[in-house]
Amino acid sequence: MVSTERTLVLIPAFNEEAAIGAVVREVRQTLPGIRVLVVDDGSSDGTVWQARAAGARVLSLPCHLGLGGCVQAGYRLAFELGYEEVVRIDGDGQHDPRYIPALLEALRASGCEMAIGVRKGAPGGYNTTVLRRLGIECFRLLLRPILGRPVSDPTSGFVAVNRRALEVFARSFPLEYPEIETLVVLQRRRFRFVEVPYLVRPRLAGRSTITPLRSLYYVIHVLLGVFVNILRIDARRAARALEVPPDGATS
Repeated sequence: MVSTERTLVLIPAFNEEAAIGAVVREVRQTLPGIRVLVVDDGSSDGTVWQARAAGARVLSLPCHLGLGGCVQAGYRLAFELGYEEVVRIDGDGQHDPRYIPALLEALRASGCEMAIGVRKGAPGGYNTTVLRRLGIECFRLLLRPILGRPVSDPTSGFVAVNRRALEVFARSFPLEYPEIETLVVLQRRRFRFVEVPYLVRPRLAGRSTITPLRSLYYVIHVLLGVFVNILRIDARRAARALEVPPDGATS
């Protein structure tokens, strides 16, 4: 049995009224007693009410921040409250809470700072557009030399982080489409990640807002974000090299 005394399940949500209650109940049934925090990103429907009715605590943001800002708000609160681990799942029901114990066990056994759920298909499960699949493959190829190892599912939103990663993400977190840029942040900190396969499900309700046009925007936006992060890493390394003269020499 996985201990969850200092573990928080974080669920970012925006207009997920039809699904959020079922997601929260599934989490609590899988891990009785675990603390569940829904971060409501300015929903205009009954997301907040449904989440509270299902037994979650809710952090309501004063305005719509987008996914990155929503997740960072949850991470920051979790860090300030002293949690040692945070598991992030989506509010639409695609991430099966029954895999949370496996994610936590991998995080603890590996000693890594992050465990990433890798989506596997099942009948009626993981279906996505050709453009999105091409984008994911592009990200895999891009990230491999940066990370020094392959990453199977760079856009997965089903992740667990420990206290070390939580401290970093509480201070700084990519604001829009953060999953891939987060991996670059991990590399900059010399943090490690482990992958855990799981069967992804269809949304419990509603439909994704990621249209083919938005998918193209997503690919371009993330590529720019990754390159900016790489430039920041190189600039900081150069600055550190200038701060310490070779062989202890002074100017």
